This record gives sequence, C-alpha cells and structure tokens, in this order.
Amino acid sequence: MKIQAEISLYPLRQNELTKPIRQFIELLKNNKLKTELGPMSTLVSGDSQVVFESLQKAFEKLAQRYEVVMTAKISNACPEINQSK
Repeated sequence: MKIQAEISLYPLRQNELTKPIRQFIELLKNNKLKTELGPMSTLVSGDSQVVFESLQKAFEKLAQRYEVVMTAKISNACPEINQSK
C-alpha cells in the first residue's frame, strides 16, 4: 500500500540542530523514499513497509547519537509527492 507521512524530528540539548535533522533526511532519501522538505516537517511517500522500516531505522540510528523526538502523521489517503518540485 502507498502511504505518505509528515515527519518532524526535534533534536534535544544540541547546540547544532541542523546536523541531526540533515542526517535523518539523508537516511530517508537513501531508502529511495520520495521526500519534500518543509520549514517544520518533511513529507515522505512510498510503500508502507518501506516507509515504516525507514522511519524506524533512521530514528534508531539518530537516537544512538542524539536525544531526539520524532512526530509522524501517516495517511493512505494523500497523493504521492511530486518529485519534480
């Protein structure tokens, strides 16, 4: 099933916030998920199994190095992300 997720990652107790966020986004892109960056969140779309596994692996990898909070809204009713943007 194709799904879309809106993900926000919040690094805690860090002087440099962008580094862990960029690492997180790169991990998602490396799993061939379609991504669209926003000012406060990132949209990802793809096969549900790939999205869920990718979010879990990316979160676990970041959580080993940083204290983080991740929020996600997931839908099977949203259209896929248009990569041409």
